[in-house]
Amino acid sequence: MAKVAFLGLGVMGYPMAGHLAAAGHDVTVYNRTTAKAEKWVGEHGGALAKTPGKAAQGVEFVIACVGNDDDLRSVCLGGDGAFAAMQPGTVFVDHTTVSAAVTRELYAKAKEKGISFVDAPVSGGQAGAENGQLSVMCGGDTAAYARAEPVMAAYARICRRIGESGAGQLTKMCNQIAIAGLVQALSEALNFAEKSGLDGRAVVEVISQGAAGSWQMSNRYETMLDGEFEHGFAVDLMRKDLAICLAAADENGASLPVTALVDQFYKEVQAMGGGRWDTSSLIERLRPAR
Repeated sequence: MAKVAFLGLGVMGYPMAGHLAAAGHDVTVYNRTTAKAEKWVGEHGGALAKTPGKAAQGVEFVIACVGNDDDLRSVCLGGDGAFAAMQPGTVFVDHTTVSAAVTRELYAKAKEKGISFVDAPVSGGQAGAENGQLSVMCGGDTAAYARAEPVMAAYARICRRIGESGAGQLTKMCNQIAIAGLVQALSEALNFAEKSGLDGRAVVEVISQGAAGSWQMSNRYETMLDGEFEHGFAVDLMRKDLAICLAAADENGASLPVTALVDQFYKEVQAMGGGRWDTSSLIERLRPAR
């Protein structure tokens, strides 16, 4: 078992850190809101630290799951950041969905200090984090990944190294690009069924068993039909991720016309007051105002 610091106890990080503790790892947590770290320690044991640097003292692995590029830099860099306290030979694992550019920047800064940096964004949502069934896509040095993989196994259904630094984040972009198109297509199909006077549940029972079937269809169709959107990844966060995808596409020359269009549809959902609705709320913009 390893000594681990976990930075960021949000919707994803809180249960992920809990799985590490349940697996027997010695876990110290840091969260910007100390009360949440105190609550976590009360439930899972371990220790809390008041800064990322203090959490990182004397540990073998530092794991982060924070909000965005700037949040990640803030927990890594500076006098109170994790890098300042980490010893050569230790490993930093980042589960935040961020740009490949900030990943490579921090990989280089870590390497200067003799620290390994693995980018490891996740897919599976809150349910996947709570159930320890996340898909983890990784980039970084082979040896660092090999050391970190048994630790990440505490909350992973599948964990794979895709390539060098940044490859994990680029793979997460592929994931979000695919999801955006799937949710829009499912929204249109369910709305078409409603407009045609069909029983949406009966329709999905049949088409989900054929080529149209998907995770989104199996797990979201009922709440979409019922207009309930409190069950997963928020629209605000999806737009953050899609902005990263579109910026990367500008750099590598990839064409993302559907992704760009769906991003604008999510902008419409935000304007409807749905920024905190889950991503399946795309269907709501197709319906008359309620």
